[in-house]
Amino acid sequence: LPLCFPQKLWKMLESDQFRSIWWSEGGKCVAINEELFKKEVLGGEGPQQVFQTQSIKSIIRQLNFYGFSKMQQDAQRSASLPEFLAEEAAVSAHSQVLYYYNPCFNRAHPRLLERCLRR
Repeated sequence: LPLCFPQKLWKMLESDQFRSIWWSEGGKCVAINEELFKKEVLGGEGPQQVFQTQSIKSIIRQLNFYGFSKMQQDAQRSASLPEFLAEEAAVSAHSQVLYYYNPCFNRAHPRLLERCLRR
């Protein structure tokens, strides 16, 4: 069976293959470096092509369909130094980092993923 959107997102976050998307806020938020994501994920082909779209708007629409809420960037700062430095590098490179939160999408509680349903 093909994976649904939240499962694909989870696999990407847990993989060390992608630099454009990472866990933020101790695994409670998804952080997406929009420009890098467009090049790395949406522009990719073969194994890098995770989604059937090349549009960031489609990805954001999917996040909304699955109950993710956009968070304010300056309110979300990672506690771990590597994540914080990655975010700082993204900001200083004039990249837009998007943060999304869903109470059923939490790195520490993978079982909640089955509750992450399309609205």
